[in-house]
Amino acid sequence: MSSPSGHTGAPGPARSGTPSDPARSADAPVIAGLLLAAGGGRRLGGRPKALLPYRGRPLVENAVRVLREGGCGPVHVVLGASAAEVRERADLAGCVVVDNPDWAEGMGSSLRVGLASLASTRARAALVSLVDQPGIGPAAVARVREAYRSPASLVAAAYDGERGHPVLFGADRWADIAATATGDKGARVHLTRHAGELVLVECADIAEAYDIDTPPDLARLV
Repeated sequence: MSSPSGHTGAPGPARSGTPSDPARSADAPVIAGLLLAAGGGRRLGGRPKALLPYRGRPLVENAVRVLREGGCGPVHVVLGASAAEVRERADLAGCVVVDNPDWAEGMGSSLRVGLASLASTRARAALVSLVDQPGIGPAAVARVREAYRSPASLVAAAYDGERGHPVLFGADRWADIAATATGDKGARVHLTRHAGELVLVECADIAEAYDIDTPPDLARLV
C-alpha cells in the first residue's frame, strides 16, 4: 500500500499525539480505532463535522471517546476540512492524528490515508467509524470488535439487517480496500466483492445509525 501525501509540500501525512492502547493482555489482538472525521459539511453550509458542538465539546471528541470505551486502541483520527482549527479546538490527546489533503475527493481518500497510517503498527484489524454518527456508542463498537477472529475478519454492524457502521477490517484486507476505495464509495467495492465473507452483527437494539448531514439533523445533537 502506498503512503498517502500529507499537507501540501510535506512528504507524508502530518501526525500528532501518541497511540494510547487500552489495557489488554500481552497476547490479545490489537484492534485499532480508525475515525474518519475529514468531512467539510457541504450540506451544513460548510461547517466541518468534526467541530459541530455536542454536549459542550466538538463532535470529534465524542467519536474518539466511543472508540476508546468500546475497547479500541490505538485510535487514529483522519482530519481534512479545517484540520488546523480542529487540532486547535478539539482535545485529541493520545490519538494519532493524520491529515488528508484530498478530503474533498470523498470518504475513500480518508480511508486510504487512515489505513496507511496503521500499516506500521501492531494492529491486526481496524474498526472504522464516522464522526457524524453520535447515535452509535461504545456498546455497538464493543459488539463489532468482539466479532474479530483473525486478520482476515470482515465485520459490520447491522441495523434491522441492513449493513452500517462501525465496520471492522482485518489487516489482511487493507491493501485491497485501499486499492478500491475511491470517491465516496469507501470500502463498498470490497464489501460487495466479499459479501459472502461478511459477518453482520445486529446493533439496532443498542444504537441508532443516523448521520448528521443537513441542518434539520443538527437537532439530534441537542
